[in-house]
Amino acid sequence: MSGMRAELEIPATEACPVARFTERTDGSVTSVRRARNGDGEYTEEFTATGNVDPDAFDQDLESLFEYQSAQVFQFTHDLRDCVCEYVEQHEHPIADVRAQDGSLVLTLHLTNITDLRDLVTDLREQFGSVRIRYLLQVDSDEEGTDDVVPINRARLTDRQLEVLETAHEMGYFSYPRSANATDVANALGIDASTFTEHLAAAQSKLMDEILATP
Repeated sequence: MSGMRAELEIPATEACPVARFTERTDGSVTSVRRARNGDGEYTEEFTATGNVDPDAFDQDLESLFEYQSAQVFQFTHDLRDCVCEYVEQHEHPIADVRAQDGSLVLTLHLTNITDLRDLVTDLREQFGSVRIRYLLQVDSDEEGTDDVVPINRARLTDRQLEVLETAHEMGYFSYPRSANATDVANALGIDASTFTEHLAAAQSKLMDEILATP
């Protein structure tokens, strides 16, 4: 048994109307699905939870279903510069799509670390920042045996480690998030831009470790 499961977070307010919607309204989006219609356009459907405002969407939303605190919406677009379409054109089917705070979170299954590294590189060139939220790599003849990727924490400065630990403890990396960048920055006694810089530097070092060629 071999392969890996990865979650990628992509800030996509410019490229994705669904991600842009989550930046403008409270709540989060799950179960994003799409189908091509006869006019060459795509009908996209998603489930929104929390206190969402349909008027914050860029175009008209059709409400399909509502239950408890969740609503199912539908809209049509042509997918130009669409993140999900870009990933799938690179022959990587997406297992799950959700969005929160202006970012898309894509879950994919890949065969090896090289595929993941190449995809992350391509996505960065096309859309900018990409963060690996979760990675499980399996490479074993015995079912259920995980290939652990070692991380050298000594590569992080004390400040970078403090930023990561505080963000994790406050739920910045959880889904849905329990704290945003401003919350964590306030807890650390720094401004949000400084927090983002420390976080990006730490994540870059961790990704170097995770994506290093064996």
